Amino acid sequence: MMSQMPQQTALSRCPSCEEPLESGDRFCGACGYDLSAVPARPDDNPTIAMNGSAPPPPDGAGGVPWPVVPEPGAAARPAHPPADRSGTDPGGNALPPMPAQPPHPGAPQPPLTGSPVPPATGVRFDRAPEPDEYPLQAPDPRMTPGTPTPAEGTQVCVACRAGRVDSDGYCENCGHAQPRERDHMEQDAGPVAAVSDRGLRHHRNEDAFGLGCAALPDGSSAVLAIVCDGVSSATRPDDASLAASRAASETLLAALPLGTHPQQAMHDAIVAASRAVNSLADEPATAREHAPHQNAPACTLVGAVVTSGLLVVGWVGDSRAYWVPVDRGAPPARLTEDDSWAAQMVAAGLMNEAEAYADERAHAITGWLGADAYELEPHTASFKPDRPGVVVVCTDGLWNYAEAAEEMAEILPLDAAVRPLHSARVLVGHALDGGGHDNVTVAVLPFPAPPQGAGSA
Repeated sequence: MMSQMPQQTALSRCPSCEEPLESGDRFCGACGYDLSAVPARPDDNPTIAMNGSAPPPPDGAGGVPWPVVPEPGAAARPAHPPADRSGTDPGGNALPPMPAQPPHPGAPQPPLTGSPVPPATGVRFDRAPEPDEYPLQAPDPRMTPGTPTPAEGTQVCVACRAGRVDSDGYCENCGHAQPRERDHMEQDAGPVAAVSDRGLRHHRNEDAFGLGCAALPDGSSAVLAIVCDGVSSATRPDDASLAASRAASETLLAALPLGTHPQQAMHDAIVAASRAVNSLADEPATAREHAPHQNAPACTLVGAVVTSGLLVVGWVGDSRAYWVPVDRGAPPARLTEDDSWAAQMVAAGLMNEAEAYADERAHAITGWLGADAYELEPHTASFKPDRPGVVVVCTDGLWNYAEAAEEMAEILPLDAAVRPLHSARVLVGHALDGGGHDNVTVAVLPFPAPPQGAGSA
């Protein structure tokens, strides 16, 4: 019986990346998606930023309420500082306990200025429609047999293994987009290291990180890491995360040697990162897809600075920092509180953590860096651990597979303090083994910071 090729579904846009298509396209020119057998389009779940009002719950949501602003004096969610460790403000005074994440992108502790934080109810859904997987396409059976092998030294397509790759990064034979430079990144900066990976389901890596070491005025050292996660449903999320990570790390590296308190330096670094992301929306209309107020570039940020006796974290969004003692008999802890729908539900006492994070709205973020953010109030916290340990700074691409501090401690290698790059690779591998549904980025920093000149083993 004569076989018949399935007829291509008529499409005007790629079901993967929404790029316009031309009649007869077999592959998307932007992401290389195979258009020969187009699956049913998933339900649209766009970014939503609400200005003072919340949408009704989706059908079948069981009547679970949307975020609400708790009344003053409402019960707060317990914080997650390292056990038995004292916190300090830039003046050296004891910090109050970290309160629960409020239902707006405000700080979980009093801001450095001491001014009250006005409520806001912006919610952004960071879940653009995605196909089930983005595997490398198998060789096209319709490809002309006997395609000549490119000359030695020519870059060959990773999909068909025969076509030459053009200057734009696409195969001239099958049209498949080739892996990008940011698909997998690693950096070893001595005592601190980071790894970032595209994951198994996204067509590009929208995460970014920045690392560094600085000499403090007293001759001791400081080690820092910044991790940013681009908001997938925003315009140019990869540019946003890259701009934020560079601005924040450069600000810290400039401020710390001048004697700026690490907590103040972290606050200023987040402000600088916010300005860098905001500036992306100010470019000419020809350089962006949408107006800034509709879909500006956006990302989350989490960072850590460790010195010989101080641990400082800062964040906006739902990327996290964890504390894991070298002595695994001591309790680990999560150091950050998410700016997210799920955190709001728990803080308001409307759901427990298991229920909130199982909900499809769990990752709707209520705080981010971007021109369309309702307000910016960087979260910072300072700790003085009484024993050596490791700080894990990561995006939700990792903590989705190790959410509790105990789970993170279980998968972190025992020698993480002296082999940070190896440990970061292990953590990324854990996320990929779990399904790799998102970009995954993790940085590993030892505490206390080693003396100047000391590095990882």
